[in-house]
Amino acid sequence: MNKFDFTDLDGKVLRCFLVILEESSVSRAADRLGVTQSAVSHTLAKLRVVLGDPLFVRSGQGLTPTERALSLREPVQRVLDGIKSLTDARPFDPLGEEMHFDIAANDLQRELIFPELLHRARSEGVRLSLGFVPSGVPDPALLRSDRCQLVLTPLPPDGPDIYQRHLFTSPLQIYYDASHRSPPDSWQSYCAAEHVEVRFSDGRSANVVMRGVDQSQIRPPTVILPHFGAIPAFVKGSDLISTDTTLMKLGPLAALDCAPLPFACDPVSIYMVWHERSTADPAHRWLRARVEAIAARLQRGTQ
Repeated sequence: MNKFDFTDLDGKVLRCFLVILEESSVSRAADRLGVTQSAVSHTLAKLRVVLGDPLFVRSGQGLTPTERALSLREPVQRVLDGIKSLTDARPFDPLGEEMHFDIAANDLQRELIFPELLHRARSEGVRLSLGFVPSGVPDPALLRSDRCQLVLTPLPPDGPDIYQRHLFTSPLQIYYDASHRSPPDSWQSYCAAEHVEVRFSDGRSANVVMRGVDQSQIRPPTVILPHFGAIPAFVKGSDLISTDTTLMKLGPLAALDCAPLPFACDPVSIYMVWHERSTADPAHRWLRARVEAIAARLQRGTQ
């Protein structure tokens, strides 16, 4: 007779299963969940008995899910979403809850919005903690897997279960070091300049936000970086240029000189994106309202 029955499958056990599935590693799952490896291993052993399947087999340095484990991904996530929805109508007082949110955002959105949000919340006595992952060009799986609960991005993922709200719009401009060069004054001189470009971990360029221009004419980048915060160190003291939003002047690119683009280019809009499971949760509504308020103030300050 099995030692465990289906009532042992509580929310923490199911959450652990999904994290192991996403990380393909007991140690990485333990780090992400903030527990010991032995605790994750014990939970996995319980799951194997209850579900009657090994679920994961060793492969090199990681774990490979069985077909049974893969088939359980969506049903388990639906169960967790159902459990979570039970708390949506709870009385909510931000001072009475300890809140943690994982957020996907690149340098601009992270630095412009969340330091102020956190500092204000803490000054009010709100017990708030935040975790961040780079959003890059975000995929809906980021939200569907609950790897994060909010994404701020100019490239919102799409899906019937994905919600979005426009936060602010910012034109693109050139960043450069005025002690070493003048900004390009034509499309031709812009294309011929040496550029710094950000590329995300999936290989896609941040310049995907440059719409309405033929990027094939632009000289290949001289420097390719993984994040925007590294741009000033390369542009300062050189004739390199970078193309980013005007709001970057308030954040990662504050130390650089800037000038308008010498050609027409659509401005960049930033969106807040979340999964439907978070729509009605009062803590998530509180967070989204705080983000919107700061974004609205930033937009007014640039107009």
